[in-house]
Amino acid sequence: MPQNEHIELHRKRHGRRLDYEERLRKRNARAGHERSQYAKKIRGRKAKLYHKKRYAEKVEMRRLLRQHEEKKQTGTSEEPDKGVVPAYLLDRQQQTTGKVLSSMIKQKRKEKAGKYQVPIPAVKAVSDAEAFKVVKTGKTRRKGWKRMVTKVTFVGESFTRKPAKFERFIRPMGLRFKKAHVTHPELQTTFQLPIVGVKKNPSSSLYTSLGVITKGTIIEVRINTFQLNALF
Repeated sequence: MPQNEHIELHRKRHGRRLDYEERLRKRNARAGHERSQYAKKIRGRKAKLYHKKRYAEKVEMRRLLRQHEEKKQTGTSEEPDKGVVPAYLLDRQQQTTGKVLSSMIKQKRKEKAGKYQVPIPAVKAVSDAEAFKVVKTGKTRRKGWKRMVTKVTFVGESFTRKPAKFERFIRPMGLRFKKAHVTHPELQTTFQLPIVGVKKNPSSSLYTSLGVITKGTIIEVRINTFQLNALF
């Protein structure tokens, strides 16, 4: 027998304390309160790591509970072959309410999401390493929280730069485009039109907010000839 299993050996020979189960129950009952007090007491980086861990545990617990609830819900009940339905079965639905509500909510979400969508071609997403360049700042050039955009961008006319100390994303003047070459699908003619804004970048919502223009990006241009705005 290994030398470090003396506790297990003693437990096999003499058993546990008579009040072991009661003490264990009380310890488990106190655990939640102790964990709550600890979460309130800790500060700083340790608190961030602890809360991140607890959040992951709660998400996993909710997922398991949802799975158990879905297992409990039965599907469609069997329809009677023939004959009159008894009185106690008149109020019973053929399909469970939980599944009906779930499917209705999912369908409404799909309809709402696809109502105002513009079809975006399936293109390869641009990585952050490709779109941004790390800019070292500080007296000793050790801080690396600033990023310089290396792709073409659009910046509106009313845009005002933040102070250099607080500007996280730098959009160089040489990569700012104000006009775009647009080919009319029917006339087969190319026009140089002013850009109004970037509507959707398929790579990321961050790129859309920054006005980054990559392959597959939907932009809005001003068409003076037709007196309307168009999406390309």
